[in-house]
Amino acid sequence: MTKNTTPAKRYNNLTPLMILQLAAPHTWSAAIMPVLLSACIAAAGGAGLSVVMFVVLLAICVLMQSAVNTLNDYMDYVKGADTVENQLDPTDAVLVYNNVNPKQVLALVVLQLVLSFALGIYVILQTSWITLAIGLAGLAVLVFYSVGKVPLSYLPLGEFASGFTMGGLETLACTYALTGTFSWYPLLVSVPLMCTIGLINFTNNTCDIEKDIEADRKTLSVHLGRPKARRAYKGLLFTSLALMCVLVAVFYTPGLVVCACMLAAGYPLLKALCANPLVLQSRGPAMAQAVSVNITFNVFYDAAILFGSCAVLL
Repeated sequence: MTKNTTPAKRYNNLTPLMILQLAAPHTWSAAIMPVLLSACIAAAGGAGLSVVMFVVLLAICVLMQSAVNTLNDYMDYVKGADTVENQLDPTDAVLVYNNVNPKQVLALVVLQLVLSFALGIYVILQTSWITLAIGLAGLAVLVFYSVGKVPLSYLPLGEFASGFTMGGLETLACTYALTGTFSWYPLLVSVPLMCTIGLINFTNNTCDIEKDIEADRKTLSVHLGRPKARRAYKGLLFTSLALMCVLVAVFYTPGLVVCACMLAAGYPLLKALCANPLVLQSRGPAMAQAVSVNITFNVFYDAAILFGSCAVLL
């Protein structure tokens, strides 16, 4: 009697290029902007900034963002949400197009998290348990965002979870690490950043409505439908800009001059993003536009904070 054996499936190994594509560097602005905002808040408050601490915080946030992106790709592949038919960009579906061993991708996620927490030990030793508590809260959101029977990314909470965690908690933790003083004030100043980071997620989900319906994902965009989602999208975009101007007016009044420059310089980006239909075919340009808006307006916001604080001192 012969034994019926099925040959094991042959996978391709991860390459450095695939690792980079899984990390999705085009989304790293969502990781870098909270650290820059924290540095500006700290500098505006008169704190002496440590270059080493700044670089370590930057590395931690980028590694965490890369882990989130890689884990999302892994989970979408495992759940069958990503296919050749619904993913037009091969760089956005590495496991689908490259026949990569999912176990290697999961091991990569673990490595990214281990490295970020290894660097986090340095930050905790330089500060206190508060940094650890905020970090664990962020890790919990990361896990629940991608993993579980019904992860947060499959619910109308995805935009809020990503915006609050990356824009809010990261800014709170980084400001504390840079200043050595804990305050809830950075959370308030980071509200516009929460909105623009959530906007990146909103862009992706609105473009992917049809794909998400097939995958039984009940995102905010799916619930609203594309016409209402686009209106809510524009509302969130302009709300974030209004909040930047209001917060600068209240806390860093001279910085309103920079806000005026921000609106003038960012108008073409706003016009292009608002004109985008946010469909699957325009997903690539839409994501690029959303990231450009995130970088441009937040850099001006940071500059307004610094200019406003310096003008007051003068």
